[in-house]
Amino acid sequence: MIQSSDIVNELERGTEEILVKAELLEKLKKDRPLRIKVGFDPTAPDLHVGHTVIINKMRQFQELGHQVIFLIGDFTGRIGDPTGKSATRPPLTEEQVNQNATTYKEQVFKILDPDKTEVAFNSTWMGKMSSAEMIQLAAKQTVARMLERDDFNKRYKSNQPIAIHEFLYPLVQGYDSVALRADVEMGGTDQKFNLLVGRELQRMYGQEQQVVITLPLLEGLDGVNKMSKSLGNYIGITDAPNDMFGKIMSVSDELMWRYFDLLSFRPLAEINKLRQEVQNGFNPRDVKFLLAEELITRFHNKAAATAAQADFITRFQKGALPDDLPEVTLETENPELPIAHLLKQAGLVESTSEAFRMIQQGGVKIDGAKVEDRNLLISKGTIAVIQVGKRKFAKVTVK
Repeated sequence: MIQSSDIVNELERGTEEILVKAELLEKLKKDRPLRIKVGFDPTAPDLHVGHTVIINKMRQFQELGHQVIFLIGDFTGRIGDPTGKSATRPPLTEEQVNQNATTYKEQVFKILDPDKTEVAFNSTWMGKMSSAEMIQLAAKQTVARMLERDDFNKRYKSNQPIAIHEFLYPLVQGYDSVALRADVEMGGTDQKFNLLVGRELQRMYGQEQQVVITLPLLEGLDGVNKMSKSLGNYIGITDAPNDMFGKIMSVSDELMWRYFDLLSFRPLAEINKLRQEVQNGFNPRDVKFLLAEELITRFHNKAAATAAQADFITRFQKGALPDDLPEVTLETENPELPIAHLLKQAGLVESTSEAFRMIQQGGVKIDGAKVEDRNLLISKGTIAVIQVGKRKFAKVTVK
């Protein structure tokens, strides 16, 4: 029989914090499935692999026999999540929320078992709450407590406006835990304040407090900023297999291990063995092949992964590249180099304006993956094959 302490150790993999770890251990000793809550505000129609860090952890709880609640914040989505924002975030319309929620459900079941997933919408209870009940909920937190939250505090000190409705967001998210009687709530590190509000509200409503588990935010392809569609540094889980493969191969050798730790289902012992083999001279490219195969198989299928790898090898290793492929080393004092400057310094374009034009026309590729963001930043340590148009190639190293 697996000990509860061993289960906690396994669940701790890839997490930032477990608050409180001892409480999780006690909950696991109970003879019942725990209720694991994770909220998603449908602010965008598509998920990227950064989102799947937490979905993978939900799957792990499922496999241990616990009840996973995929909470779609259709009510909170109409408030607008202020987390990490320097200005009031515009709320979504009801139509936008419903469209995005439908897409989210379709995508999340690429990882979660739909038969073991409870899908909930927080408008179910919040939509029925009267104005008097909302005021009673608001009375359970003070303005001083809200201003302890880092983003609110910064905006307050810099005289940036904070709308009253933004204070309601963490309260509503916290009340969701009361309505669902959550045993555990998980979220990104940027959600820690909101998750702890859920603990406080459960105590005030006479419930056993939920355990809070925070997970790290995955860096994007640039290796610097959080993975984000707005920054163009993402791998979408609905990306075509060839595009997904190319993006994964463009990840720096150092960042590759971060992706293994947070995205792979391989045992840690196996990942550590691969890391040691690379240190002993094994080609990191071949290790990225394994990561690409695993992720494409997960979001598409094994045949698609095999075909994408074959296509990559054909294009980049069997004559699709010129035999005299130039190798260029670029040095920068900054942590990253803008793609337009990289193209110019590598001699692939005459000017940054030409670089922007080629990107807009879809004529720039990094390791076979089309560059769509003209503001893409390439991090130090990157080694990649850059293509501009049909005939200009260079293997570029950024140091």
